[in-house]
Amino acid sequence: MVWAFAVFAMVALSEVPLLKGKSAREVLEEQGLWEEYKVKYPYNPMGKFERSAVGKVPMFNNADMTYYGVIFIGTPPQSFKVLFDTGSSILWVPSVYCTTPICNIHNKFNPDLSSTYRNNGSIFSIPYTTEGVGGFLGYDTVTVGGLTVVNQMFGLSEAETPNMMHVVFDGILGLAYPGLALSGATPVFDNMMSQGLVRQDLFAVYLSSKSQQGSVVTFGGVDPIHYYEPITWIPVTRELYWQIAVDSVTINGQVVACSGGCQAIVDTGTSFITGPEKSMNNINSCVGSRVLRGDYVVSCHKISQMPDVTFHIQGQEFTLPASAYVLQSQYGCRAAFFRGDDSLWILGDVFIQQYYSIFDRAHNMVGFAKARKST
Repeated sequence: MVWAFAVFAMVALSEVPLLKGKSAREVLEEQGLWEEYKVKYPYNPMGKFERSAVGKVPMFNNADMTYYGVIFIGTPPQSFKVLFDTGSSILWVPSVYCTTPICNIHNKFNPDLSSTYRNNGSIFSIPYTTEGVGGFLGYDTVTVGGLTVVNQMFGLSEAETPNMMHVVFDGILGLAYPGLALSGATPVFDNMMSQGLVRQDLFAVYLSSKSQQGSVVTFGGVDPIHYYEPITWIPVTRELYWQIAVDSVTINGQVVACSGGCQAIVDTGTSFITGPEKSMNNINSCVGSRVLRGDYVVSCHKISQMPDVTFHIQGQEFTLPASAYVLQSQYGCRAAFFRGDDSLWILGDVFIQQYYSIFDRAHNMVGFAKARKST
């Protein structure tokens, strides 16, 4: 289904610039610690999607997350770098009460310095392998891209997993549905809608693939400077995550995965594309990658010869060239197709870099349009 999309005056939109900093993996590789780290904290791309007891929202290990933006909490405002995550629904940041040394390298919220802060009285816990992030819940004013949300519930961490030592951002701002939220907390975007702060009940994400700057989250509308028409609209199949139906995955016209259809989550909080082991092995075999110490490595000199991978969604083709799905660094090249869950795929940043993604709560749809390349 392809719809024309009415764009309101840009003054009605609120945009949060995203920076693409070094990933935790890059930092660890520079320090010679990556091999030890990935054994201790194995990658579990589906971890945060597993439902658990009330008051707990699983988190996951993704050392390649690099996109973050700045928000403000409290009066006067205290600033924090956060990961905008469409795969979770809670907002949390470190607090001055955090007792683990990891918090000392991040910005910490001090409720005593905010005249609008109110304590909630509840605790929160986010499991993370054998350790996690935990603390208590409170309410305060949160400003995102010039939009001021009042009485926003958020988590203030008192303890954090050692994994947080290697990430650039301080905390996470979840943009999934309320059903995934922690302890009944209303997600930030839901409060934006209910408080009448956005012109349209949608937000959009543009991720630059190369430049450290240029990426942006737009609340309340879309920014045509970042995409080419048309926009293809796909219904959400489960109003918990941004979950959609995929028809198939092909290479050179042949179905290599998702035969007969599959379900996928569009997730800004995951760097890669993940899916069932058999499907990932088949795709990696077809593109010419091989397993080496847990990575699907490819020859950096053969990227131009590698085939496109095409996702068929809602009758439309969404193609990823090798230049998009091969991650290049000074330490080599690897394909961005990783084993995940046997029932759900994740279309992460590798996909979103190629396709401007619109998350429409008014109609419960996800829109994709070809992204304009940043210069």
